[in-house]
Amino acid sequence: MTAAQTLPLGTPLSPSAARVMLLGSGELGKEVLIALQRLGVETIAVDRYANAPGQQVAHHARTITMSDAAQLRALIEAERPHLVVPEIEAIATHELEKLEAEGVVRVIPTARAARLTMDREGIRRLAAETLGLPTSPYRFCDSLAELQAAIDGTDGQGAAIGYPCIVKPVMSSSGKGQSKIDGPADVPKAWDYAMAGGRVSHGRVIVEGFIDFDYEITQLTVRAAGTGAEQGQIVTRFCEPIGHLQVSGDYVESWQPHPMRDAALQKSRDIAKAVTDNLGGQGLFGVELFVKGDDVWFSEVSPRPHDTGLVTLSTQVQSEFELHARAILGLPVDTSLRNTGASAVIYGGVDTQDVTFEGVAEALSVPGTDLRLFGKPESFVKRRMGVALATDTTVEAARAKAREAASKVKVKAAQR
Repeated sequence: MTAAQTLPLGTPLSPSAARVMLLGSGELGKEVLIALQRLGVETIAVDRYANAPGQQVAHHARTITMSDAAQLRALIEAERPHLVVPEIEAIATHELEKLEAEGVVRVIPTARAARLTMDREGIRRLAAETLGLPTSPYRFCDSLAELQAAIDGTDGQGAAIGYPCIVKPVMSSSGKGQSKIDGPADVPKAWDYAMAGGRVSHGRVIVEGFIDFDYEITQLTVRAAGTGAEQGQIVTRFCEPIGHLQVSGDYVESWQPHPMRDAALQKSRDIAKAVTDNLGGQGLFGVELFVKGDDVWFSEVSPRPHDTGLVTLSTQVQSEFELHARAILGLPVDTSLRNTGASAVIYGGVDTQDVTFEGVAEALSVPGTDLRLFGKPESFVKRRMGVALATDTTVEAARAKAREAASKVKVKAAQR
């Protein structure tokens, strides 16, 4: 076992303060910041634009281009946080590795994990080629011609990927740039969409063979300080599996617990543990998996809270955000389920820089529901602006209530 690292806690805005910097301050980062503040941590929220959701609640707000290595180094050296917590993909992770190696800062879970998981190539090669875990067939392509050759099997790298298949930028989030290809006519459109949707201009995609799965889950996996005989050591804990519905790769609904066969659940946890043990460090990981019967395939992993895990705000004793905060500080965690529940996304539905919400009272009139309005300063048609949460005795009932509550909330352009 590996010894857990702890961060002594003090008083924010004083010499004794434990200082944590989040790189990325969207809706997930905002909840992590709140969880950290409840434990007396001084927080620094960093994002590429001002007034991001997390910046609205943090002790300090900083706005930089996080993919710019010089800007990132300058900020970390100026602020001197005890921990740096990457919350998005578009970060100069090679610079984080240098800073960690120099002893300037500890990166959560590790700088290596942040680098490997920020792009799909690093993590897919780790899972499939280093760890030998089951994944969909895949190729990496640097041009439209290479993409077509991989699909057709004329690239000399093995069997054809074939149709249908999935194309994704090597670096993106929330399904951006991801599309399904059903035939040759879709290939150029998929390439262009991937190029437009990547977090960083990279010119590289992954094409994956389509798996005929029954469902997909997120297995939240926590590497945190143990208790009792395991006190002081890093142990792995699992949350109950989260089922989710995605449209064009973007999460729309999630629910917990997702019913699974015992064998499939055990395989899911074995895969999740193999990946997270290799990545190391402390914190919560969102491991995405495809399941068919008792067969399980690794898809992706995020070394941070996962968007589908927003449901845990209503279902778990400690939400995924509280789990992440406790784990990175070296505190014990409780992954137990409290209620059956579901979440449903509230989309912007309109492009506006002056946001108001209607129907909030009506949404909260649905029994057993709650809302999180993220506080994003600008709305887009397909931007997540909030989420509805619901609990009930069954997953089906909770999903219906979450969808109903979400449908009542409308984003409008403010009238002046």
